[in-house]
Amino acid sequence: MNEWIIFSIGIIVAIIIIGIILTLFVRKKIKDGIQEEPNYQAFFSIGFIWIPCGVVFMIAVNPAIGIAFMALGICYMAIGLANKDKWKKKE
Repeated sequence: MNEWIIFSIGIIVAIIIIGIILTLFVRKKIKDGIQEEPNYQAFFSIGFIWIPCGVVFMIAVNPAIGIAFMALGICYMAIGLANKDKWKKKE
């Protein structure tokens, strides 16, 4: 039981450190005035991956989790397809 508490605390500390680093990185970009448009093609790709993951979770683990992953996948794909004109072209 003790090792699970130590493991959980370690994961929480790691997530907090990563959050602080990302916050500082984003603040620096905002301060410098660098605004980048999101990569909508990546949204489509992430959605394309999350839908099959949702099916696997629905069958293997829990139907509610599977439906949630599939819904997120559909949302990501819709965002990507709605902005298909802004996809970055391969050079």
